[in-house]
Amino acid sequence: MTEVNSPPRVGRWTRLVTARPRLSLLAALVLTLLAVLAGSGVADRLGAGGWEDPDAESTYATKALEREFPDSQPNLLLLVDAGDASVDDPAVAAEAKRLTARLAAEKDITGVGSYWSAASPALRAEDGHEALIAARITGDEKEMGETLDRVAPSLRGTHGPVKVEIGGIVAVRHEMQTIIQEDLTRAEMIALPITLLLLVMVFGSAIAALLPLGIGIVAILGTNAVLRGLTEFTDVSVFAMNLTTALGLGLAIDYALFIVRRFREELATGAEPLTAIGTTLRTAGRTVLFSALTVAVSLAAMLLFPQYFLRSFAYAGMAVVLLAAAAALILLPAALILLGHRVNSLDLRKLFGRGAPKRTEAQDGGTAWARTAALVMRRAPFFALGTTAVLVLLGLPFLGVKFGTADDRQLPASAESHVVQQHLRDGFPGSPGGGLEVLAEGRATPAQYASYKERIAALPEVMRVDGPLVKGDSAYFTVQPRGEAVDAGAQRLVGELRSTKAPFDTKVTGTAAVLVDSKHAIGDRLPWAAVFITIVTLLLVFLLTGSVLIPVQAVLLNALSLTAMFGAVVWVFQDGHLSGLLGFTSPGSIETTLPVLMFCVAFGLSMDYGVFLLSRIKEEHDRTGDHEEAVRHGLQRTGGLITAAAVILAVVMVAIGTSRVTNTKMLGLGIALAVLMDAMIVRSLLVPAVMRLTGRATWWAPAPLRRFHERFGLSEGEAEPPRAATGDDVPAEENGEGMADASGDLRTIRRTSGGT
Repeated sequence: MTEVNSPPRVGRWTRLVTARPRLSLLAALVLTLLAVLAGSGVADRLGAGGWEDPDAESTYATKALEREFPDSQPNLLLLVDAGDASVDDPAVAAEAKRLTARLAAEKDITGVGSYWSAASPALRAEDGHEALIAARITGDEKEMGETLDRVAPSLRGTHGPVKVEIGGIVAVRHEMQTIIQEDLTRAEMIALPITLLLLVMVFGSAIAALLPLGIGIVAILGTNAVLRGLTEFTDVSVFAMNLTTALGLGLAIDYALFIVRRFREELATGAEPLTAIGTTLRTAGRTVLFSALTVAVSLAAMLLFPQYFLRSFAYAGMAVVLLAAAAALILLPAALILLGHRVNSLDLRKLFGRGAPKRTEAQDGGTAWARTAALVMRRAPFFALGTTAVLVLLGLPFLGVKFGTADDRQLPASAESHVVQQHLRDGFPGSPGGGLEVLAEGRATPAQYASYKERIAALPEVMRVDGPLVKGDSAYFTVQPRGEAVDAGAQRLVGELRSTKAPFDTKVTGTAAVLVDSKHAIGDRLPWAAVFITIVTLLLVFLLTGSVLIPVQAVLLNALSLTAMFGAVVWVFQDGHLSGLLGFTSPGSIETTLPVLMFCVAFGLSMDYGVFLLSRIKEEHDRTGDHEEAVRHGLQRTGGLITAAAVILAVVMVAIGTSRVTNTKMLGLGIALAVLMDAMIVRSLLVPAVMRLTGRATWWAPAPLRRFHERFGLSEGEAEPPRAATGDDVPAEENGEGMADASGDLRTIRRTSGGT
């Protein structure tokens, strides 16, 4: 007889997370408060550098020079402006010498020198109205910032006949760190209310809308605590906080959006809350877990690179993704079981005279999305070729990419340290502070030093060679290139200096040398990172779908979806189009690590949406065996939801993109573009077109791989379709269904549906 009063299908994971919901939420509240305490002050412990390879020749030479010749590495510059007078005017010179003496008397500052003490032409502007005082602040990055805060107020401003502005690498990094913290607070103030409004529009219910936002806040606060702990053991970049906010809100909202929607759908069918939670976790919950793994894998690839700037994003990204998934799969079910049908409370649409309408097919999945899928599949060759051509065309500007280093031009044009460095570029000979240093190690005679100096002075890219300054068995030369500090000529000069023969060991450092070494380190590890992401993504998508072709399609189409982002990055941020509208100064290049970072983040987010679409297509294909209907149904059921999630994430990224720091602006706006292109073009048009062209072959896999998938694969499908009970039935609890054991459910799906 038909099973009518059977107990609700509740798996072990559902029982675990709903057994003590109030206790679970109370524990989460306590842990969140502890995370707030643990993560307080994290921004003050984060660094603003990390672009260099710690194992590179330039890094070794820089540390050796700091150790042996600390005065050779000034990181603080005072631009002394004499107005209409000459810097050689006696009154100007007297005041400048007094400022130099005051700076030299400060604690933790060494190597103080100036144009007036050294009479070096490199420290005097070509128009004769400006000159420099140079010094070195000692200590780590945090200590240098504290010293700068202490001495800057008394040095900055007007002093008799001169005006002083502060620059140098310490000032640039300190100002960048301060601006990023201010901009991040502003971005959160922009993103949170807009995100809440969009969630209310998606759900109608204010209660349902608040749940995803709460999950995001928990993920962000938890990740801040993780980053604070990591600063005790390693360097972490301040830029990582931007990714924490963006992914914390974006992904937590994505995951909660899918879970809350599925829960509400189950309630609408008449299911009790506990049964609805069980079904939700078996379906949307599994997909959320799987999606989080794919995003975490993409971000983990940045651990392969030596620069702590990139590694910091891996730390922050992996932590926030896993915490968002954990909160969505543990805390959210507890909240939903307590709310039950009240999750639909506070329908704010009533404020506009609209009650909550009855559920329709259009609201459930969207007949418009079904029609779109049908149209795309009828004209599959046109849509496949057309969208591919458009995406490739949008990506063409990236072929002209030029790589550079992050410098003061990351800051707003009005930032003091940017103003100082721009004065140096425009008005001082040989780009002061942008020269190359050659460290010579090993005992040598004055004649040998002189002979080596003549050889490097004869190199075509060299404007001037100063030195050597000798100390024991070490010496160093300063080489000024003819062009800018990191242009193509300066980079060629690095190679020429390193290949010039000398009777002692030489190591080259300087801005251009750091760039050359950074490009080399990224180039060496980029293939390994790409292979890592590709192999793990192929494996994960195979475990989801059981197909050989779909994982390959997923990787290729995901990569294609990023072309618009990379093209826009070069066209806008390198070439300077829209720089006035967006409020930044184009340095004429892209910082070397940014494309790697943006690829890993955007690829992971694209896979996030791809997993949600493919899981619903797979579920329908397992149920019916009809390939085209599965594609249509999958887009119908997820198209609107993926688009809503993409728009919400794009809002968060655009809020991050309002930053006054160019790299952060590029990251936010670039990823927002990639997310929207992926959701609205690739998922809506290209994926269904390609799957229509590949037909039933889409689901093919050789027999050994089919058996592997039957044993270890995952799915969003229901554990069993409704059927008549028999004496052989095993209770759901004993079957171990739920997230803890999916393989038995999948084998049942395949036996009953006849799917691959």
